[in-house]
Amino acid sequence: MKSQHEFYPADSVPWTEDDVPGVTQRVLSHDPDDGTLTRLACWAPGTTTDGVIRHEYFEEVYLLEGTLTDLTLDQTFGPGEYAARHPGMPHGPYRTDDGCTMLEIRYNVRK
Repeated sequence: MKSQHEFYPADSVPWTEDDVPGVTQRVLSHDPDDGTLTRLACWAPGTTTDGVIRHEYFEEVYLLEGTLTDLTLDQTFGPGEYAARHPGMPHGPYRTDDGCTMLEIRYNVRK
């Protein structure tokens, strides 16, 4: 089960490196056993990912600041835009010229 918290300042959580070079994260709540999490992810300007992404969890993403370009779709998304992805849904690769910050929520889908 994801960790439980009453209101607290999100900026009290330190930024840590993600597995993707150029991306840092503030993990706000997570379950280390099943990988579910809620985080803020900050992509540095010029960050680019390689290849199409697929994962085994349901993912919701809300862009807070900056822009993110899906290179497959040749489409750029900005603040206030939202994505909901089922497990296995192909997306990306991505590039951000000016950097971006997003709220990301992952849910483990049990069968």
